[in-house]
Amino acid sequence: MSRRVVITGAGTINALGSDVPATLAAMREGRSAIGDLDIRDVDRLTIRIGAQVKDYDEGAHFNRQQIALYDRYTQFALLAAGQALAQAGLTFQGELAARSGVILGTSGGGLNTQDENYRAVYEGGKNRVHPFVVPKLMNNAAAAHLSMEYNLKGPSFTVATACASSNHAIGQAFHFVKSGMADVMVTGGAEAMLCFGGVKAWEGLRVMSRDTCRPFCATRSGMVQGEGAGIFVLEEYEHARARGADILAEVAGAAMTSDASDIVMPSRQGAERAMAGALEQAGLNTGDIGYINAHGTGTAANDKIESAAVAHVFGADADRLAISSTKSMHGHCIGATGAIELLACIMALRDGVIAPTANWQEPDPECALDIVPNVARDATVTACLSNAFAFGGMNAVLALKAV
Repeated sequence: MSRRVVITGAGTINALGSDVPATLAAMREGRSAIGDLDIRDVDRLTIRIGAQVKDYDEGAHFNRQQIALYDRYTQFALLAAGQALAQAGLTFQGELAARSGVILGTSGGGLNTQDENYRAVYEGGKNRVHPFVVPKLMNNAAAAHLSMEYNLKGPSFTVATACASSNHAIGQAFHFVKSGMADVMVTGGAEAMLCFGGVKAWEGLRVMSRDTCRPFCATRSGMVQGEGAGIFVLEEYEHARARGADILAEVAGAAMTSDASDIVMPSRQGAERAMAGALEQAGLNTGDIGYINAHGTGTAANDKIESAAVAHVFGADADRLAISSTKSMHGHCIGATGAIELLACIMALRDGVIAPTANWQEPDPECALDIVPNVARDATVTACLSNAFAFGGMNAVLALKAV
């Protein structure tokens, strides 16, 4: 059985905004949310910038008992999911609850909780920690709390594939609905790695920028971490249409490949196979695609290899293809990044607006694509791709169509 899969709800919290309208408005403006980090011991860091969710008050959203159970990444997931499910207008009881689940992506999980408790034990000399530390920091905590909050009794789990986590999660959710294993899936990703330990670990890779993120630019200096969540409701098309749901877009294909080559260096061939696979599964030709939301990290290796992969897969059609990296605005949100970037794809399909690559200064001959520099562009887009290429050589590409 093969069924159509559509998106009927979307929610987010990230450095650009606390919901979808605010995020899309910032993308239209080409506004970057990258700035100085406000975290403990920032003076001990070499990298002191990020795309941080500022002025966030957990007490405004959750009570003390919930905060004892919810790491910052889980809080982000719950807030975004609340928006997505409110837009979808779904409640889960009986058979629908049994045939609905949640698949989320995250890389660090409850990293803030780990950081805080390592400090308590090793720096503070404490011999005991809170009894809920393990259920608070575990990578499946957000998925578990979503399933409990909304009575989702079907397949529920977490995907952890570094920077491709949320694209893998959305791809899995797509296949569950498409195959008939579920009627509705709540999916996306959440990440909150902007704590001292999280940033210090990334410093060691020497791929981080000290000023800002400039993907596909000749003067690019590396990636910039972000944080947040993007959550979506994926639903079988006839089920959505029967209840008069507002359909945001159709997920038409999802392909996943492994480079099987290097733990950190990306492979052009792996990226190519993922993009080509998503097109084939969606029944699309290269000429059908009007926009690609690139992985576009702003690192020397990713940007030139991704550019070469796009050029090889699309051939002559690459010359008329718009491609941008919104990481220049919301930062690299690691396990949540593909989910937040999916919002830019929906904006292109629904509103006819392509989000720009912000902070761009000058062309790089090795990235000779139309990267929509600095200013958003009006365009008619009927189909698009969203790329995610992770450490470990794990790639996931989503294909979407307008409905």
